[in-house]
Parts: sequence; structure tokens; C-alpha cells
Amino acid sequence: MKNKFVNIFILTVAAGVAVYAFFIYDRSKPIRHLPFFGEKSYEPKKGNSDTVYHTIQNFSFVNQDGKTVTQKDFEGSVYVADFFFTTCHSICPIMSNQMERIAEKFKGNMEVKFLSHTVDPEIDSVEQLKAYAVNHNADTKQWMFVTGDKKALYEIARTSYMLDASQGDGGPNDFIHTQNFALIDKEKRIRGYYDGTDSTQMNMLIKDIGLLLSEYHYKEKK
Repeated sequence: MKNKFVNIFILTVAAGVAVYAFFIYDRSKPIRHLPFFGEKSYEPKKGNSDTVYHTIQNFSFVNQDGKTVTQKDFEGSVYVADFFFTTCHSICPIMSNQMERIAEKFKGNMEVKFLSHTVDPEIDSVEQLKAYAVNHNADTKQWMFVTGDKKALYEIARTSYMLDASQGDGGPNDFIHTQNFALIDKEKRIRGYYDGTDSTQMNMLIKDIGLLLSEYHYKEKK
């Protein structure tokens, strides 16, 4: 009988703790934080130091509507970046279909944008990109397909997004062909890499975009 009362007491205490934890736990807090990618440095700060993470360099390209696109177009938004070309018949169609699926998931949410860079600017004119964008139901306000100077496109792919480890100078014989997507936060820092041909990885990207947004929303409420 004594053991029975002890067990009842333990169960009652445990239930009380669980109820207390349920009400005091901040369920708006992200369950985990995404990592940062790239080199980091430290800036002195009154006996302490701030970590400075790798960020995407400034850029200026032209989108499917013939408009100049810069980092200002992504202020206040997280975004997904990839590199493709419209005449590709291997991985690019799969990547673009997956990006379309993700863009549809966040349709109308201007905190989430998408940036697809051509790696074949000589072929991918504004008109070519427009047709490709229409074929993938891209809303220009959220999903931009961009072209520009080949050297600039290749430099940002390698040194900013770090999506291609090969060496090259963006010259006539240089070519980038990568299936990876990069998730960029509002401070232009890299928070994740994903295989754009893998549906499981794309499902993870969808979850991570939501997680990244929840980080910002939680900070705004504090």
C-alpha cells in the first residue's frame, strides 16, 4: 500500500512538472538553429569579440524582365540561389522543377525569394530567360532568373556562394555545372546547401526556410 501511494505521488509530481513546463516553455522559439558556412573572423568589442561570417558580395545582374537586380531587391528576405542554363537537358530541368515546387510553397510570402543565375549568358538572353521563367510559373517579384557578365556570374558562384570548387576565370572555355542550392539569410550569410536534384534534400530545404524565418520572428518578439 505504501508503494502504491509513493507511485501516485511521483506520478502527480511528474504531471505537475509537465503542465508547468508546457505553460512556461516558449513554443515560438526555434527548435534548432541553422549553421553558418564560409570563413569567419572576429572583431574586437570592449573585452569581447563579435563573430563576422562570410557574406554574399554585392552584385548587379539583369532579370527576365530586363530589369537590374541587386542585393537591394532581397533586403528583408531570405533567398535560395542556384546556377543553371536554359538549354541544359540533364540536371537543370530537375533543379528548376524542384525550385518551382518550393516557390509555390512560399508563394506570396515576400520574406522568401529565389535567384537563379545562368551560367551560359551568351545563349540565355533576357527573352530566353523570360520564356523559361514563364514555363516554370515564376513570379518575378519572388523568383528572378538573371544573366550578365560571365566573369561576374562565375566569380560570385565560386567566391560568394561557394557552389563550385573548380578553378576558372569565367573565360570562353570555363564552365560551371552544379546541382546545389544555397540558402541565404537576411544578412546575406550562407545557412545551408542542398542538392537540387534530390527531393528529400528539397523537403529539408523547405523545412529549413521555415526554421530560418522562425529565428527572425522569434527575435522580433523578444
